[in-house]
Amino acid sequence: MSDGKKLKPQHAPKAPHEDPKFLSSTPARPIRILGEYIHPLVQLKREGIGDTIVMFGSARIESHETAQARCTRLKNVKTSRMSAAKLSKHRADVRHARSLLEMSRYYEEARQLSHKLTTWSLTLGPRPRRFVVCSGGGPGIMEAANRGAYEAGGKSVGLSIELPHEQFANPYISPELSFNFKYFFMRKLWFAQIAKALIVFPGGFGTMDELWEMLTLLQTGKLAKHNLILIYGRKYWDEVLNWKAMVRWGMINEEEYKMLQFADTVDEAFDRIRAGLEKYHMEGDPFLQAY
Repeated sequence: MSDGKKLKPQHAPKAPHEDPKFLSSTPARPIRILGEYIHPLVQLKREGIGDTIVMFGSARIESHETAQARCTRLKNVKTSRMSAAKLSKHRADVRHARSLLEMSRYYEEARQLSHKLTTWSLTLGPRPRRFVVCSGGGPGIMEAANRGAYEAGGKSVGLSIELPHEQFANPYISPELSFNFKYFFMRKLWFAQIAKALIVFPGGFGTMDELWEMLTLLQTGKLAKHNLILIYGRKYWDEVLNWKAMVRWGMINEEEYKMLQFADTVDEAFDRIRAGLEKYHMEGDPFLQAY
């Protein structure tokens, strides 16, 4: 029975898609995953992107200018009154700075290569945009890739990921092609989905994770047979990974080893990538046009 008290009208509850608490909950994970697939799909199609050239590499490799400035700053530090502990740390900092200065060549070469690839791709017309440079969106080699495309007057894609460090999107990505992912597997899907070539500069765990993923997809036929994988900088990679040992031990065969191409200069890399794309991929890929 009613007690005679008149109840006030309630505000309508938020619809589920407008409720941040629900959208961030565990049961809503499939919705977030779909969002990370559909949003890039819509935006890439809107911008007329036909396919991409993906450039991977370390977030820790700096431009030559930045690395040189650090070395100069450390060189000018007065050490005469330092304690033994501080002097030891300073020397370690100097060694690290010199290493970063040596590695900065890869930033500059990634920047130059991206510039050359973008300049060439711009000659192929705007609809669709062919062989657009795509990076992981962060600093280091990723920044160099987007920067080279920007300086060539072209668009570029950045696929950033939420991380506890090194997670900011670099300023050279085309704003309309800058995406941020929560899930690594969805980010990797968009690296692979429309890529026609992968260029791998020196890097660490993340770079190797992405390289192995792409190699496995190519080996198992989940990527187009003639997608290119180019390893840039044999001095670094041959020290880190013994490619031929995998053949000798029978873990891969010669044909699988031949999935890899190698280059040590910008011109060599550009010539290899361009030749492969012109031979196998000029007809394009109808994937984005299917939606």
